[in-house]
Amino acid sequence: MIEKLLSAERFDSVVCDFLSPTVNLPAAQPFVLFEHNVETVIWRRYAETARDPFRRAFFRGQAERLLRFERAACRRATHVISVSEADATLLRNLCEITNVSAIPTGVDANYFARPSSFPKAATSDLLFVGSMDWLPNIEGVLWFVREVLPVIRRHLPRCTLTIAGRRPAASIRALTADSLLRVTGTVDDTRPYLWGAAVSIVPIRIGSGTRLKIYESMAAGTAVVSTTIGAEGLDVTAPGNIRIADTPEAFANACIELLTNPEARARQAAAARRLVRESFSWETVTARFEEILDRPANTRAAVRTLLD
Repeated sequence: MIEKLLSAERFDSVVCDFLSPTVNLPAAQPFVLFEHNVETVIWRRYAETARDPFRRAFFRGQAERLLRFERAACRRATHVISVSEADATLLRNLCEITNVSAIPTGVDANYFARPSSFPKAATSDLLFVGSMDWLPNIEGVLWFVREVLPVIRRHLPRCTLTIAGRRPAASIRALTADSLLRVTGTVDDTRPYLWGAAVSIVPIRIGSGTRLKIYESMAAGTAVVSTTIGAEGLDVTAPGNIRIADTPEAFANACIELLTNPEARARQAAAARRLVRESFSWETVTARFEEILDRPANTRAAVRTLLD
């Protein structure tokens, strides 16, 4: 289908979204590669957090194989776009390339803005939003429930948690044995969950790229607590517009502080909302993306010359 479209249409640019679809592009086809993650880093972090030597060895092997594939794909591309300067630096070093630009993660701030008519009372103390068939999300949520939530409940015994995301794995569904923990599965609209939560948590310990869920939470006016990896690559400042914590005790304490101090929670949420509106609206981000696609090396004229 791609070959048919390329022969029938005159596209200004070809953008490959994510790494894996590069296998579907003809070998001679110039394209811009949009790397939402540095995929090799994800598998390296699987190896770092694996609990037994067999899993560590498996993940290390997969990471090395993926590095070879990722390096080859990035070298094929006329240009590579990452979602943060940190990822751009990683790609330059890992793949030994220079044609990399970073475009920050964007969010539709108006779409996520909390309506004045929405009830102010929280429907859930804590909220996690994310695809629940994605291994980094599963690992992060399980870590939070097993290691962090018990610490919180020593201070706030009735603390509730909602997990909103598609296709929850069996290990996530099993968490509903706790009557104060809700797993929604697929939801048509995440905004009411964000508006109804006191605190949005991002307990991610494996991953690359940037977590759009953080900017969405900020745009919705919901205070965020994240791990360092969860907020990696985002232009955020702790504790001004986000709380950052990596140990169970520190993560729990950050949640407790925000849950028990409405004024501090409101200040953080307001600062975060200003940050998103001023710097990471879709208008700002798409202008940068368009500028990259308009560069001579990535335009239709250059593509036709290379194909000829």
